Amino acid sequence: MKEFWDQRYAQEAMAYGESPNVFFREQLNSLAPGRILLPAEGEGRNAIYAATLGWEVWAYDWSEVARAKALNYASKQGVTIEYHLGSLDELPQRTSFFDAIALIYVHFPDHIRQRQMRLLQSWLKPNGRLILEGFSKKHPQYQALNPLVGGPKNADQLYDLDDLLSDFDQCHSLLAVSQEIELQEGFCHCGTAHVVRLHLEKL
Repeated sequence: MKEFWDQRYAQEAMAYGESPNVFFREQLNSLAPGRILLPAEGEGRNAIYAATLGWEVWAYDWSEVARAKALNYASKQGVTIEYHLGSLDELPQRTSFFDAIALIYVHFPDHIRQRQMRLLQSWLKPNGRLILEGFSKKHPQYQALNPLVGGPKNADQLYDLDDLLSDFDQCHSLLAVSQEIELQEGFCHCGTAHVVRLHLEKL
């Protein structure tokens, strides 16, 4: 899997573009800066945007190539981010540490999804925010029409809104929708997609 992502990020161009994800940007703009974690952050577009707003940013990913591109891009933007190599389970435990966690196209297989989401939930402070955008269970029909829109090929990595709300059982919903959107993010997310969007607050 690491080799797959290293290859994905090997081109000079940013695979998902330099601009932050639209939903992430809209939701983050409504919050006061604090500490934020971005799992599987890839080339850093969302982490770097958060840092430009004054957030103290932590990120992680498996890909050394992605991390190198993210740190280079951050330097060009005049910001710093804390970027770790590895998986969630390899990070130091940070219970009730983050003011926000953003999962932007981070897809866990069903057999580990609940455990991973519950762990991330425990890392949020009370009143901390969880922002998520990812491909829904309805996405394969869009992917079949246009492979350039991207997304996991395995159905068990796609999201169901009710399952996610159950995973984050210590949060209440500020926004929770499953909808069709247009994606224009680099050369890997291009076209009509079906996604789940969440903005939750920890109790």
